[in-house]
Amino acid sequence: MTLAPLAVACPECNSRDVVYSCKPECCFNHVCNQCYTTFELETERIGVLQGDFTAPPDPDPSAPTASCARCGECRVFTFEDGPASPPQYLCISCKALLKLSITNIVKG
Repeated sequence: MTLAPLAVACPECNSRDVVYSCKPECCFNHVCNQCYTTFELETERIGVLQGDFTAPPDPDPSAPTASCARCGECRVFTFEDGPASPPQYLCISCKALLKLSITNIVKG
């Protein structure tokens, strides 16, 4: 399993030039650098990973992030089971498998 930092597309223009613009103790507001739409990322627990993995280094603090719905840590990464599989999300702190959603969209 290869884990990678979160990469999300803007829900308005589909750009991947998105930055996290706040602090976890405040909110999870993200901003698109192309159209200036703001939005937040949320997670929902859908399971627990059975098995081990190699933890990647923490991503850049301005990279997209979300808190884990299970433990609250901001150590959520993406992975794929295969080339045709949709992205999946894992909290490397508690091994929660997560669903990622976009909320509070405000067009720029």
